[in-house]
Amino acid sequence: MAVLGLLTGVSAPAGQVGLIRVDGAIGPATATYIARALETAAAQNDECLILQLDTPGGLMDSTKQIVEGFFAAQIPVVVYVAPEGAGADSAGTFITLAANVAAMAPHSRLGAAHPVDMNGGAVSDVMKEKMENDATQLMKNITDKRRRNGNWAESAVRQSQAATAEAALTNNVIDLIATNIPDLLGQLDGRTINGRTLNTANATVMEIPQAAGEKLFQLLWRPEIMLLLMLIAIYGVIGEMSNPGAILPGVAGAIALVLLLYMSAILPLNLTGMVLVGLAVVLFIVDVFAPTHGILTGGGIIAFFLGLLLLFRNTGSALVLPLSWIVAATGVTSLFFIFIVAKGLRAQFAPARSGREAMLGQVAQTISGIDSAGGKVFIGGETWNAVCPVSVAAGQSVEITGITGLTLQVKPKH
Repeated sequence: MAVLGLLTGVSAPAGQVGLIRVDGAIGPATATYIARALETAAAQNDECLILQLDTPGGLMDSTKQIVEGFFAAQIPVVVYVAPEGAGADSAGTFITLAANVAAMAPHSRLGAAHPVDMNGGAVSDVMKEKMENDATQLMKNITDKRRRNGNWAESAVRQSQAATAEAALTNNVIDLIATNIPDLLGQLDGRTINGRTLNTANATVMEIPQAAGEKLFQLLWRPEIMLLLMLIAIYGVIGEMSNPGAILPGVAGAIALVLLLYMSAILPLNLTGMVLVGLAVVLFIVDVFAPTHGILTGGGIIAFFLGLLLLFRNTGSALVLPLSWIVAATGVTSLFFIFIVAKGLRAQFAPARSGREAMLGQVAQTISGIDSAGGKVFIGGETWNAVCPVSVAAGQSVEITGITGLTLQVKPKH
């Protein structure tokens, strides 16, 4: 088409460019979204697919899937770190360098790609070295394939090296700096990638949005949402136990618990943090019945706070639970157990205050002599039939031990 335009003096018709935007942590939903966008853009015969990226990092497994997708893509892939001030940190560095064309907006940043453990537990030096070597090898494969500065890329993994867009361009880490999408399209125009010359100067930009399921999944695996799911599960299950028959709290808690367990398989929770949260719940409940004057509740509040601090301790800067959320969740949970759960449990285990059961243990006065054959007692302004295994004279006090029909079972009150 470009040759034909030169011969006839008519410009080649403008092509179409696919565009997706990833703003946030890299996870399974991100990998699914990018894979679908690559297929869609290829089916539309787009000139290329532009991924506008601004991320603090994310999961290494998802990053590997995205890199593999870029390598197998049927159309050129352009990663554009934008807008100004944006960053492609950690996992974003791998994704940016794996593209056919790596571009950045002015004053954006790239790097700090040292791997962070995501299993929520302690990591030995051997495991740390294994993770680092694995990430370094992945970066080496990327820089070898895309012919980028491998030394800088390795330092980004091993020493958490970072660079501005301007420094990255100078060091042959990226291919170009563009102020916006039109500027990017203009600089891409005429580039030959895998034997295909791009015609993007006046291309139509067709954005490929996230599907509803991808948006939902991306939302659910955030630490804040996982914390909310955990709280709903705790409130729902405990609320149903303290108020049997309410149904709704139990159903909501069960659904939240299932979702939390599913999401924790993707973003594992720190085991110590989970134990501390569980310990806090136990302390809150025990303090309802134990005469500790709130000491156990105080311990529960401390355990709950520390548990939340540790819950996402090893997930890196991309998946940090804000301190404001931890403080708010601790406060709300403490109030929930002190004012709602405590009253519900006490009400369940409190002695009956009305009805026939309320008479058990009370003292009545005999009107006539009572023995195993029967007699009369007076209690609560009423006269009742009563039986007693031993003889009791009239005018004596007896304690009610049981009720059978309309007859009280009593024993002498000493």
